[in-house]
Amino acid sequence: MLGEQVRELGYDVSFSSFGEATDFLRHNGFQCERVPPLELSWTSEGAFSIKKSIASIPYQFSNFSKQLNAEIRNIAGYRPDLVISDTRLSPLIISKVLQVPSVVILNQIRLLLSPSLRKIRIARLYEEINGQLLGALWSFAEKILIPDLPPPMTISEKNIWNVSTTSSRVKYVGFTAPNPTIVPRRLEEASRMLHLSSEKPFIFLHISGPEPTRRPLTNIVMSALKELEPEIQYVVSEGKPGGNPSPQKISNSGWYFEWCPIRDELFSLCHALVIRAGHASISQSIQFGKPFLCIPIENHGEQLANSDKVSELKIGISLRQDKLTLDTIKQAIMTLIVSEQYRKNISHLMKIAHGLNGVQNIVKEVKPYL
Repeated sequence: MLGEQVRELGYDVSFSSFGEATDFLRHNGFQCERVPPLELSWTSEGAFSIKKSIASIPYQFSNFSKQLNAEIRNIAGYRPDLVISDTRLSPLIISKVLQVPSVVILNQIRLLLSPSLRKIRIARLYEEINGQLLGALWSFAEKILIPDLPPPMTISEKNIWNVSTTSSRVKYVGFTAPNPTIVPRRLEEASRMLHLSSEKPFIFLHISGPEPTRRPLTNIVMSALKELEPEIQYVVSEGKPGGNPSPQKISNSGWYFEWCPIRDELFSLCHALVIRAGHASISQSIQFGKPFLCIPIENHGEQLANSDKVSELKIGISLRQDKLTLDTIKQAIMTLIVSEQYRKNISHLMKIAHGLNGVQNIVKEVKPYL
């Protein structure tokens, strides 16, 4: 979204990324250089694997060095007026070396460990030292833009607060999910294509995140949704970049997309959502004013912290993946359908979020450098 707005203003833009993000950017018509990946490790059940992640530290250090080399070539070759980093250290470090101004978009100033690790005193000490070190490194950027609501409504507060950074550089710009502008005709077309009935609650299952984490969760939630038929209707989106955009009927009241081209329309039409606890997914749910069931990736510190804030604000229900059952999922979904409190609370946040257009605010912040 930011790339499109900058390009519409007449500026040139080039990306660097890795994994599915590279394919997504290229699919949307952007030049994108692929750099060595820095990715977390996952179990076969879709949880964050502490053991595999520790074992991969030498590999990650090696890839980070390769990433720095790749960004030297990218930035020195492209010679930009400004580097904008989306939670990536390597372009900030190279920008500092090459004396190119930089801005970082960031909702994780520090990395939170899982609750199980945080019980260990040495782990808590590591987390604190790591947070202060990262805070210093992120401060290489001229500005630290937080794509979140200002305090005390900040979803990612535990990942941002209590870290020493240059406070004058930190600015809350609002969610970077765009304010929804849905055309009624498109809503009617989507509803007609999926045979959605206005007389039944409609649930949209939109699971995002790394590929290994999506399928296990999608399977169990789909099973729960099927057991709620015929009281509800539902649509499942796997979020697979480049996947089949045509819907497949999977039950009497259920549809499945590999890649959903009418995601915004379904966000607007649904009564409630089932999502991960990633910052982008939660911000989109707030933008559309839809109460949601969020299921954070197991052992994933950031998502667990986000889900705690969701529970505190009472805008959705949070369930832990390791304690999921068909009954707990069904009970949570039915509660979201009948409860007015969740809908009222998230409508209040939606109004605040609509007053802060994150993408436009970022454009305003970066234009003076261009």
